Amino acid sequence: MSLDDLPPLRAVIARHDLRARKALGQNFLLDLTLTARIARAAGDLAGSDVLEVGPGPGGLTRGLLEEGARRVLAIEKDPRCLPALAEIAAAAPGRLEVILGDALEIDPLAHLTPPIRVAANLPYNVGTELLVRWLTPPAWPPFWQSLTLMFQKEVAERIVAAPGSKAYGRLALLAQWRCEARIVLTLPPEAFTPPPKVHSAVVHLTALPEPRYPADPEVLERVVAAAFNQRRKMLRAALRGLSPDIEAHLEAAGIPPTERAERVDLERFCALSRSLAEG
Repeated sequence: MSLDDLPPLRAVIARHDLRARKALGQNFLLDLTLTARIARAAGDLAGSDVLEVGPGPGGLTRGLLEEGARRVLAIEKDPRCLPALAEIAAAAPGRLEVILGDALEIDPLAHLTPPIRVAANLPYNVGTELLVRWLTPPAWPPFWQSLTLMFQKEVAERIVAAPGSKAYGRLALLAQWRCEARIVLTLPPEAFTPPPKVHSAVVHLTALPEPRYPADPEVLERVVAAAFNQRRKMLRAALRGLSPDIEAHLEAAGIPPTERAERVDLERFCALSRSLAEG
């Protein structure tokens, strides 16, 4: 059997009784045309290993293999999905490895060979946490070349947001400091089974060789977290806990002390982080 011979996903779900479980954040994407589009959005997969989190019945898994991924490592928490994924593995010998477990607790690097890309229709309940982990490794560049990830549309918009918008905040700064980030596909609720209450979007992030502006990652994270935890406050008040001389540091970074976080761009947040790190 080849990948082309595999049955439609609805038939797979019926045969294996794979009703989506809300507790696992499952919303299955059954249209293989759409899963193929997501796989293509991940870029040229030939010669790359791909990490997929939450494959479910394997729609995107099929797309990644058909687009030429050297190997796919799929981490799945729901044991009910294993028989369906085993059928895909049999149709693509030696190219799909499935690990049963929680992606938050598994180190995938022992199972992957660079170059590595990540592509996933992430379970809604762990998507943001996984993204932040991938954006904040101990060293940069990270283990991955690109991330192609499905989120709720609201989360996707926060990743690509510009200063001055309501969506702009910590996630935008973390992503855009070290990556090129863009929304490549938007999907309505009815594309999924069961339909979620919100639209979804696929974000493609490409790792930059080095951050856009120099800054200590831990200092930048503290500054951004403090600034947006109290985003309605002026920065001289929101950041007071970081330094008794916070106004001088703000002015050194070219930021008016009366400014609010959502109007400060990435370059000035990095400048403020450098000023604070220097004391």
